Amino acid sequence: MNERRRSRPRPETDARGWAAVRFHAARWAPVLGLALLTYVLYPAARGFEAPIVETGQVAPSEVLAPFEYAVHKSPQELAQDAEALAATVRPIYEYDATVIDSVRRRVDTVFSRIDTAGNAGSIVDIAGKFGIRLSPDEGQFLEPRARRNAFHNSLSRFLLRQLTQGVAPRGTIERELSREIVMRREGRERVVPRDSVLSYAAFLDRRTRDHPAGNSSVGDQLYVKLITGVFQPTVVPNAAATEALRGELRASVDSVKDVVRANERIVNAHEVVSPQAHARLLALRAELLRRGGALTADLPATIGQILTNVFTLSLFWLLLMLYRREAYSDLRQMFTLSALFATVIAGAAINRAVIAEGPELIPIPFATMLITVLFSGRVSMVAAMVLAVLLGSQAVYGGQAALYLAVLGGVSGALGVRMIRRRSQLLTASAIVAGAFLLGAVTVALRFDWTWTQLGLSVGRGSANAVVSSALVMFMLPVFESMAGVTTDIKLLELSDPSHPLLRRLATEASGTYAHSVAMANLCEAACNAIGANGLLARVGCYFHDIGKVRRPQFYVENQSLGNNPHDRLEPEMSAGIIRSHVRDGLALAEEYRLPEVVKGFIPEHHGTSEISYFLDRARAQGDDVEEDPELYRYPGPKPRSIETAVTMLADGVEAALRVLDDPTPAKIRDAIDHIFQQRIESGQLVEAPLTLAQFSKVREEFVRVLTGMHHTRIDYPSASGGISSEWEPASRA
Repeated sequence: MNERRRSRPRPETDARGWAAVRFHAARWAPVLGLALLTYVLYPAARGFEAPIVETGQVAPSEVLAPFEYAVHKSPQELAQDAEALAATVRPIYEYDATVIDSVRRRVDTVFSRIDTAGNAGSIVDIAGKFGIRLSPDEGQFLEPRARRNAFHNSLSRFLLRQLTQGVAPRGTIERELSREIVMRREGRERVVPRDSVLSYAAFLDRRTRDHPAGNSSVGDQLYVKLITGVFQPTVVPNAAATEALRGELRASVDSVKDVVRANERIVNAHEVVSPQAHARLLALRAELLRRGGALTADLPATIGQILTNVFTLSLFWLLLMLYRREAYSDLRQMFTLSALFATVIAGAAINRAVIAEGPELIPIPFATMLITVLFSGRVSMVAAMVLAVLLGSQAVYGGQAALYLAVLGGVSGALGVRMIRRRSQLLTASAIVAGAFLLGAVTVALRFDWTWTQLGLSVGRGSANAVVSSALVMFMLPVFESMAGVTTDIKLLELSDPSHPLLRRLATEASGTYAHSVAMANLCEAACNAIGANGLLARVGCYFHDIGKVRRPQFYVENQSLGNNPHDRLEPEMSAGIIRSHVRDGLALAEEYRLPEVVKGFIPEHHGTSEISYFLDRARAQGDDVEEDPELYRYPGPKPRSIETAVTMLADGVEAALRVLDDPTPAKIRDAIDHIFQQRIESGQLVEAPLTLAQFSKVREEFVRVLTGMHHTRIDYPSASGGISSEWEPASRA
């Protein structure tokens, strides 16, 4: 009987399967961690869902209170009630009888001194020393002794009678809103009508009863000045005692404005939500969150909330897995993104607990600015939306248009920072984010009828988020750049500085190579910018592509003087080995000076695996068996794997070829470029580079344009005027 053989999986298939599982598990593990972190910091209202419906909207379903809870007053309501209660306090005034004797003595002193005056001028001077400014007519009016005595006696009687009744300082009693005051007099305290205390204006109006010269305008002015000069109030407000009493009443204000009983209907289905119902819904949500969502643990709801967080975060991870394979494959970059997400989640919770509860303080702009600089604007935009949905939809932000504001702030952060090459660009990004929060606050204020105070607070929080996010990006960029292993434009700008130690060595020890590198940098940057590649990266890569030549600069033709070529004394195989070694030496120097990987790639890739043709031809001419080990006459590679390194390979060949042309006319330049380009294609050096035919054509045209401008024709200047013509020779040779 024939038996079928059971198929067994081959060991290598199992190994590949487990490797794939481990590969993806390492990248998706942070999703679960972030989901759990979100759940811990933002526990959902489990066991009962309290929908937040704004005032004036229609409730989708009936809501009954699951338990008894209190509706607390808002800070604005609490402040209004406190001030209203404080306004009921009767102001406290103190009666001081000792003032009467003091005023009487002052009156006697003033008139006793005036009695010593001999004339009107002396009277004016003496009165002025007591703060009583009299005119000459008033001094003359008071000159007769009998009249002075009449004024003295009248003033004493008037002040004694009125001050005994009680007179308040000017501008005090008439400003009191309360109709009654508390009067403290002789150790007793009683409530009296406010009008029972004379105001200063009423006090002056009563002077006519004792006026010694009521029919004279000069006499009346003099009498008023004397009263004013000696007056002291006998009833003064006790502001400290009054404010202390008001403070006690403010502190006693009840923070609860409503109590909802268990099973009480909060709002009916399809009913327009009233302000009271809206306040009750908000209070219910807050109470549910305070209790942890329910009176008892609800495992299914907990799992559901965590899974919701997982699926929300998975949208971003799927984007990376499907459309950003280079980032998804790099574990460092994936953990950097996870760290940024965790920073936003934790930062929003800290801001909410310490600073304010507004959704404008969710630090999504900080993350999106960094992601834009480190990765791309597209990745950053998706991250902004995923983080906004993850945090803005949490129960703690219910009813505050949090999702809308979070999306607006995050996306504006991604749009505001497309690249950073100057610090001023971060200021622009900060202004864009602040403007987005301003527009968001205005639209939300129009929808929900915010007060000016609420609008101002929202704009202030959004502006603070924008400024702090921009500052933190500049501060934290080197940390996350190192964590992700990504080279940003700021790092490239630092490397392009001619004072970089490695570039200084190249300029001083291999000046010809340095000049060649600078010429290539100008050429490659122009070409890469023309096709949409990273021109700054191409420039920096060109600066360092031949850095290995500093080890033995005299073996490279651009650094040699005429008639002194050490290769003339070496075998072709040894010469080829020296030329090939500048790639190995360059990589060693790049490691020593910690150049980024993306820059190190230019060192081997600008030659690829092309042949060292000069010494290969010499070896063949000598009859050497070059086929025995062809790698001796070939660069180690790899071939160019990026657009920038491919353009650098083309520029290296073109720049070297043009140096040997005697008369680089535009036609010769174009022919030389076409030849070099065709040779690189036929040798298969560009097969791994993502360079399209359209880009290839643009690079060729850009090379022609730049090199034609560099090798333009110049006119001959007459020798008679000190110029140099094409036939010029030094005087020593003439």
